[in-house]
Amino acid sequence: MTAKLHITGNADADELLSTDPLALLVGMLLDQQIAMETAFEGPKKIADRIRGPFDAENLASYDPDALVEVFRQTPAVHRYPGSMAARVQALCAELVANWGGDASALWTEGDPDGKTLLRRLESLPGYGAQKARIFVALLGKQYGVTPEGWRAAAGAYGEEGSYRSVADIVDADSLTRVRETKREAKAAAKARAAG
Repeated sequence: MTAKLHITGNADADELLSTDPLALLVGMLLDQQIAMETAFEGPKKIADRIRGPFDAENLASYDPDALVEVFRQTPAVHRYPGSMAARVQALCAELVANWGGDASALWTEGDPDGKTLLRRLESLPGYGAQKARIFVALLGKQYGVTPEGWRAAAGAYGEEGSYRSVADIVDADSLTRVRETKREAKAAAKARAAG
């Protein structure tokens, strides 16, 4: 991986995301109901706190109660430590069972096209359609993973020059623009629901 991500504002956390596909996959999993930067800092917090290596095998077999405690330590990995620790563990168990414990196998094994990559991501615990599309866009826009049809698979998140998701964050300015886009989308959805 030669990507140099700038998502969290924390150089060590961004370095882990840039060099470790599992960290990126876990960060995306954690990206719900908390700030994006906090979600993507999560893998570094986990890596620093667990016994043993930050890899799918170790996390899948980690004592569930001990992993919840890792998530609860201050600063917390996530506002829902129990459920999110369980999701990370389920994700890692899936990677071990079906991908040899290698997160990057999702986009390298068998040279998948965009549609296949999207389908693989959607099959992961904790990854629904929207999260999978955002991750395809993140891989394509920032990680250099651009299989045929990746933009179509990513949907609107794959559009060039959009500021819809973490896939578009490359610096403080783009983070602000993504936040504004999300705020506008929420306001529009609220107005539609009220009207």
